[in-house]
Amino acid sequence: MNLYDFIFSEKLKIRIVRHLFFWVCWWLYFGFLHAANPFGKEEISYFRNLPFTLLESVLLLIPHAVYTYILLLFVFPRFILKKKYITALIYFLLLYSLSGFLNLFFVKEINPVVLSALLPAKYLINTQRPGEVIFFMAMMSAFKGGLTIASLAIGVKFIKFWYLKEQKNLQLQKENTEAQLQILTAQVHPHFLFNTLNNIYSNTQTTSPKASKMILELSDLLRYILYEGNKPLVPLQDELKMIQEYINLEKIRYGNKLEVHFLMPSNTTDIYIAPLLLIPFVENCFKHGTSNILERPWVNLSIEMKDTWLIMKLMNSKLKKTTGSPGRNGIGINNVRKRLELLYKDKYDLLVREEEEVFVIDLKMQLVRNEKDEHQKAISPTTIKYKYE
Repeated sequence: MNLYDFIFSEKLKIRIVRHLFFWVCWWLYFGFLHAANPFGKEEISYFRNLPFTLLESVLLLIPHAVYTYILLLFVFPRFILKKKYITALIYFLLLYSLSGFLNLFFVKEINPVVLSALLPAKYLINTQRPGEVIFFMAMMSAFKGGLTIASLAIGVKFIKFWYLKEQKNLQLQKENTEAQLQILTAQVHPHFLFNTLNNIYSNTQTTSPKASKMILELSDLLRYILYEGNKPLVPLQDELKMIQEYINLEKIRYGNKLEVHFLMPSNTTDIYIAPLLLIPFVENCFKHGTSNILERPWVNLSIEMKDTWLIMKLMNSKLKKTTGSPGRNGIGINNVRKRLELLYKDKYDLLVREEEEVFVIDLKMQLVRNEKDEHQKAISPTTIKYKYE
């Protein structure tokens, strides 16, 4: 295990070792420092004090740990990271007071009993300390110990959080650069591509009307993918039109062998969606379902709008699943899951199920009504690299 893994790994075993190392170091520091003035018989030598102060420091670690972990696990993520500094300061002071009273309880009630039971008499300094000494010692332990270790722990946590955030940003920038490079590579000479398709379309209008129609549909489809696919949001009606063009292409390819039923909403005015989000589901139907069925394949697509909620139900026929045959786990659907989680987190519900002869997708997601909607602040072009089969 290298130093980087020891500091930043999230594995449970390494985290436990890391925290134990942190507290052992603090215990040794606190115990050796406390031996210089154990608040007892000061004529006892420093090294004779060590067994007493080291054991007492172990007991005082409990209030320190309570104080520290409440700050780390509750105050830090809920208030400090959210820049609620006044609330964080109030909690900080309240917990400091609680730590002081907890220290007072340990010094007065717990420590004398435990120390007397575990240490020989020659190492006992003075377990019956005066009341003012006990109070002063408890407050000093809270200030010198609890406050110091909690501040140190939060400082380490903040530096670690900042470093990991910077590393994540660098990784996202790298992936974004790679994704943009892939888009640029895919867009080499798009005008040449469309001009060529238009020429083929013109030449096939009279010789092969069916091929001409397919080329026209394909040209519109490619134009949408190239020019609209890298935008953060597109009109829902454009996305649905693209899906319809794709289905029309498949219908031409299959001819009378394919039965398609699709229902599209009409009330999509001013509704926007992330581009190319729905098409992988439709493509998946033809790739893994109907293309493998020789007789009467079918696809049933229904999309409706309820206010800004899009509700899609997509079903397609499939070969009867045999024993031992692998289930469908396409890269396209996995990519869409990632995009939904990134762009519509907590605003979508996706259910994919495979029955004996039917594959079903149920999707419900909340869209935005216009490009200036507040929800758009959370939507930006994804930097995840997607694979296609």
